[in-house]
Amino acid sequence: MITTFHSTRGLSEHLTSRQAIRQGLSTDGGLFVSDELGKEKIDVASLVGKTYQNMARTVLGTLLPDFSASELDECVKAAYSTQWLDEKITPLKPLGKDYILELFNGPTSAFKDVALQILPEFMARTVDKTSAGTNSNENVMVLTATSGDTGKAALAGFTGTQGTGITVFYPLGKVSEVQRLQMTTQKGANVNVCAIEGNFDDAQSAVKRIFADNSLAMKLRQDANVTLSSANSINVGRLVPQVVYYFSAYVQLVEQGAIGVGDNVEFIVPTGNFGDILAGYYAKKLGLPVGRLTVASDRNNVLFDFLTTGTYNRERPFFETTSPSMDILVSSNLERMLYYMSDGDTELISLLMADLRDKGSFTVPSALLENIKALFSCGWADEDQVNQAIAHCWSNNRYVIDPHTACGYHALQQANNETDMPRVLLSTASPYKFPRVVGKALGLECTGTDFDCMDALSQATDTVAPKNLRDLQHAEERFTDVIPIDEIGDYVLRASQRL
Repeated sequence: MITTFHSTRGLSEHLTSRQAIRQGLSTDGGLFVSDELGKEKIDVASLVGKTYQNMARTVLGTLLPDFSASELDECVKAAYSTQWLDEKITPLKPLGKDYILELFNGPTSAFKDVALQILPEFMARTVDKTSAGTNSNENVMVLTATSGDTGKAALAGFTGTQGTGITVFYPLGKVSEVQRLQMTTQKGANVNVCAIEGNFDDAQSAVKRIFADNSLAMKLRQDANVTLSSANSINVGRLVPQVVYYFSAYVQLVEQGAIGVGDNVEFIVPTGNFGDILAGYYAKKLGLPVGRLTVASDRNNVLFDFLTTGTYNRERPFFETTSPSMDILVSSNLERMLYYMSDGDTELISLLMADLRDKGSFTVPSALLENIKALFSCGWADEDQVNQAIAHCWSNNRYVIDPHTACGYHALQQANNETDMPRVLLSTASPYKFPRVVGKALGLECTGTDFDCMDALSQATDTVAPKNLRDLQHAEERFTDVIPIDEIGDYVLRASQRL
């Protein structure tokens, strides 16, 4: 059972899961991990026949044991209810001889909903207002840097949450039009959305610097009675809910007769910040028979190069692609994987992260790389290959995928499945979030607005655009702010003073 969390870079802090979720990021810049992960295994056979909600109670109860069973029950009921289009929450469907796991049936049509519908519920239960010395009037400002999908999912989750505000920063001109409108039209008195001049890595790095800025933290407490937290996958409360859908996928394979309990399964995961695939590693640590995890990247293939050579180098060209949520050169959650794969070597992790910060790159020891390669495989797709994957998936399977999922589909098609291990591709977003890209890949006329492209895609494929996306055409934009990256701290202070 997990009782304490500490930083990937040291052992000076020992926090409960409640404290780790509320704080978000360690004071030394590291990410919260627990050395007790995997000591308690989950009986996979006991999950067969259970609903997604019951699986979530079991998995989250193992990972967050200082939340009571009744608290987790409340969180699960609130997060996985009628706001989902499918009662299975993350349904598994056949894709030729392989399988696809739909993670986009939530309220914002992206996989981030799985975690960001429940993170606000966790956050609301992180303060024990009866404890001596606790400031029961303290507010939390949740900061989020987004490459496209996290922002809207976080806004949808935290809007209206008592005692909590949320501020989202997105890179100007580097998200799809539908993604931008999802954020800038968000309703709610406690939300703030702002574009920054730069890319996602600039925004993410700036947010991390804010968490390390003690003078700003003091000013926020004094002027607004606010503390900061994060909704990015650096927050352990954002990461652990994603572990559940790996168990759900496996159980659905068992229930469909595709595997028996104990058989290994491969997961192919489109990822930029490494959180989506790290959850699969956590599932394996908890006893799920994961045979291999394949990292799928777009043209910004920094993870592919690292997993191939052992050198992580962020000093490289940044490409704007049709899969903007994966346009990332600094993959934060890789640090957690390195910690576990190095058997908890905080000194090594600190040195690697210092090299990344100061030199722009790091190289892991050869023994560590071999350890990583034993589990993690990799692939990537350029823009032409993304378009070809979308077209191939439709023509061969009559299934429409978005550009991010297409990177995974390409990796799936390129990989040799020598073991005949069942393979599950994680589908990360609705194709209707990127209707122009998908429509063009399918040879459709896409010259009008994104909403015209939605209609064309719907007609050509006999599918229906999610209402939350189609209705954006007539939604009022509320947020038009654009700031230089060095003004993020001042923006956060102003936003906090309005709480």
